[in-house]
Amino acid sequence: MPSLINSSPEPADDTSDGLSLLVERARAGDGKALNLLVAKLVDDVYHLSLRMTASPADAEDATQEVMIKVVTHLGTFRGDASVRTWAYRIAVRHLVDQRKTRVEALGLDFDGFAADLLDGLESQGQAEDPLAAAEVKLGCTLAMLTCLDREHRVAYILGEVFDFHSSLAATIADVSDQVYRQRLSRARRQLEAFTKSYCGVVNPSAPCHCDRRVKRAAELGRLERSNLRLVSHPTIGIIKKVREMEALHSTAALFRSHPDYAAPSHIAKRVKELFSTGALELLQDGHGRSPHGKASSD
Repeated sequence: MPSLINSSPEPADDTSDGLSLLVERARAGDGKALNLLVAKLVDDVYHLSLRMTASPADAEDATQEVMIKVVTHLGTFRGDASVRTWAYRIAVRHLVDQRKTRVEALGLDFDGFAADLLDGLESQGQAEDPLAAAEVKLGCTLAMLTCLDREHRVAYILGEVFDFHSSLAATIADVSDQVYRQRLSRARRQLEAFTKSYCGVVNPSAPCHCDRRVKRAAELGRLERSNLRLVSHPTIGIIKKVREMEALHSTAALFRSHPDYAAPSHIAKRVKELFSTGALELLQDGHGRSPHGKASSD
């Protein structure tokens, strides 16, 4: 594995060429370049992982596992796509193939989710606790995505939440443009039908409003008023035009209204500790290859 010595200057910017240069330097043994590469990719992987798993804890685990794959498979990067696209492809493959997450284990589908939303819904909301209502909204929209199977969830997140061009999203999902567009269309129809029928953010006349779910969410243990994990989650920059988008009452705006969550710092730190101690070499033995060797399949 690359060591933490022999460092060279950082690229001047975060362009695709800059990341490619970091990959080249990391494969040549530049530990500083490898550290910086991890730091520049970890938030992207976490953004995707959180929306796929609907759980910060599961997203942290998935992000660490993906970043380990990224580091130990640097030898597979051939420059056919950007470094970020390559990393997203590794992340998607991992997230689609991984074991069930704790939210997925609930076996949610749209009918069951609708019944759950209406169960215990208060006749009047709790206007005095807007942060708790915001936590309900963020948690609800993440969980709602798990009503889609993983392939359709990936398509919706890449195309509608991240707003990637269909050809780029298809490349990341490793499917043809036609298959990707079909998946996105189906996912979009399902989520739009559901939110227009039940979600008060999208349709003010719909039955469920976030402030009316606060009490029931607390009773079910889904909301801890003293620990609002999503509302207090570290973010990158500021939330972009959330109120303006919500005023549009669109399903896409609902799912885009999450902030850009920052990956917990301990994820990158843990990955760096693993490669600095040589532990990642042990993870590769028997089923991988060194960064300088021939690539194996993920």
